[in-house]
Amino acid sequence: MLTVDFDRLGLRPGDRVLDMGCGAGRHAFEAFRRGGDVVAFDQDGDELARVLDVLGAMRDAGEAPAGAEADIKQGDALSLPFADGEFDRVVAAEVLEHIPDDVAAMSELARVLRPGGTMAVTVPRWLPERVCWALSDAYHANEGGHVRIYTARELVARLESTGLNAEGRGYAHALHSPYWWLKCAVGVDRDRHPLVRGYHRLLVWDIMRRPRVTRLAERALDPLIGKSVVVYLRKPETP
Repeated sequence: MLTVDFDRLGLRPGDRVLDMGCGAGRHAFEAFRRGGDVVAFDQDGDELARVLDVLGAMRDAGEAPAGAEADIKQGDALSLPFADGEFDRVVAAEVLEHIPDDVAAMSELARVLRPGGTMAVTVPRWLPERVCWALSDAYHANEGGHVRIYTARELVARLESTGLNAEGRGYAHALHSPYWWLKCAVGVDRDRHPLVRGYHRLLVWDIMRRPRVTRLAERALDPLIGKSVVVYLRKPETP
């Protein structure tokens, strides 16, 4: 389930790609599948080990084209262990809302992106996130949880303060917003609640089958209640 549109990002085979805060690796896998030279970066070593296993399985199964490369790197988003301008494309999906000093992390992302390179940043959207916070403190008030809610305008302004230029935005995962509202309403840990279980089965079915009816419904609902906002940016060729 991708949040970033890689066509809009401009990813091409051979591009050096950073997936910062990769988590379970969904965007790193797609970049690898498209022929990128991918680094999956995260502070969680156990998560990275699982990502590396999947990348290896993809390579063995021939799911990535010849010449594509992928590796993992553990570290801190506030001090990325990469050279200035090392990456052609940068992805930071659903990570900045967890970082207290988000502008410092944004500055690091801008630093490692080459001039002319592109970046996609996704965070939870303001309205769906406000509903979740209103329904449940446990949704966000935990170690490593969400520390802020962005408006799209605020997110763009902070990113552009690092020298990047926003080129557009999108929204994604409208069908997931009601699922999280349900979880927050009944208790975020009550995964076996009948309503939560039923909706989860619907989402799994949608992800696996991708039927036309739900694709059209989500496309219509994304601008209204999309769970995530995606900002696409470019680093100027010259300062």
